[in-house]
Amino acid sequence: MKRLAALAGAALLAACGASGPQQMSDWEREHPELLATAEAAKAPTPPAAPRRENLVEFYLAPTTTFRYFIDSTSLSVFYRQKEVRYVLVARSPSGAENVSFEAIRCSGQHRVIATGNADGTWNERGSEWRDIPRQSDLSTPSLLSRWFFCPHNDPIQSAAEGVDALRRGGHPMVYVKENYRR
Repeated sequence: MKRLAALAGAALLAACGASGPQQMSDWEREHPELLATAEAAKAPTPPAAPRRENLVEFYLAPTTTFRYFIDSTSLSVFYRQKEVRYVLVARSPSGAENVSFEAIRCSGQHRVIATGNADGTWNERGSEWRDIPRQSDLSTPSLLSRWFFCPHNDPIQSAAEGVDALRRGGHPMVYVKENYRR
């Protein structure tokens, strides 16, 4: 009897160690960005410098003097990682521009991948992911995440959907008139 139990235990252990398709836990399925390989975690190559005809303006706040734009051709969505990448242009009243290549994770994180130079080249500086402050739409990552690229913490499906949300002034899943009759 003891021998039969030992054989059954050995067979069970062998089955557990058998190679085959690896099962993922619920946590692993919910947090694929935290399990990224070193290659996937490398900073992506910045896109071409933004062109004026591709800029789509969005409204940040009444207290800001800058105008903010997203380069529509740079917008890219990585749905599985819940990540949206874009080129942001912040233009001062005097016409000076700050250009940055950034990424948002719909889990509430943001990073600057590169900053732009006046000659159209990039300074790749690959910052770490940082949490986006909650309850603050006065920062571009917070506003872009909540109102345009991550409605209800889910990433947009395509770049076209993001450009449409920017042109409308907000994603339709965030601003639905029926939700604001108070």
